[in-house]
Amino acid sequence: MLNSIRERVLDRELLTGTFLNLGSSLTVEMAGRSGFDWLLLDVEHGGGSHSHLIHQIQAAGATPAAPIVRIENNAPPRFKRVLDLGASGIMVPYVSSVEEAELAVSSMRYPPRGIRGVAKLNRGSAFGAEFEEYFTRSHELLTTIVQIETAEALDNLEGIAAIDGVDVLFVGPMDLSVNMGIREQFDHPDFIAARKKVADVAKNAGKAAGILLLNPDQVPEAIELGYTFVALGSDGGLINTGMHQLASQFDAYR
Repeated sequence: MLNSIRERVLDRELLTGTFLNLGSSLTVEMAGRSGFDWLLLDVEHGGGSHSHLIHQIQAAGATPAAPIVRIENNAPPRFKRVLDLGASGIMVPYVSSVEEAELAVSSMRYPPRGIRGVAKLNRGSAFGAEFEEYFTRSHELLTTIVQIETAEALDNLEGIAAIDGVDVLFVGPMDLSVNMGIREQFDHPDFIAARKKVADVAKNAGKAAGILLLNPDQVPEAIELGYTFVALGSDGGLINTGMHQLASQFDAYR
């Protein structure tokens, strides 16, 4: 049941996605049928809970897109709950040190490679029907994405990228700019340099560089820099903008 994209990620194939923060299984299904390679189900900042996540992952399973879940924090119990549902990978926020990256990778993997708890009757292993293959190969199939969101993470970037099992270095633009003291100044020279550093370090380590883009105009530059795991927009942003556009059609009559 696992829709693995890890090999394609590490081959640095251009894989596109979008963020889904409304907790809706319907928008997951729409996005999955639209042509994206992966979908980010956001339970760090999104409105959905763990119970919503079950339906979102099931909805993604009816589409070609791989479900990636952004968890709230780098806590081992959270990894196993999400992975047992059949997520293709996990995005881990605020990974700033080698030790934090090692914990994330360890939480993704069963012993002896890691510390993930083992259960057979879960959706990730087709409720036990595919358990032997899942148990044996999940470390090869699951994608681990660590978010680069602090100046400390930039300082430790080479060490983080060198860890086996860290597959994507993913720039969180808002948090990174805030923590660099240049909030939302995405054209600031320091932020531009940070983006380039992440792309270069990822490439040199044989990993993928990822980023969330806020508008389509940013796509060409990101791809030129070497970003291959690229998200554009979100369901919440799209609907919010669309609703304002609809409502504005009546402004001339008020």
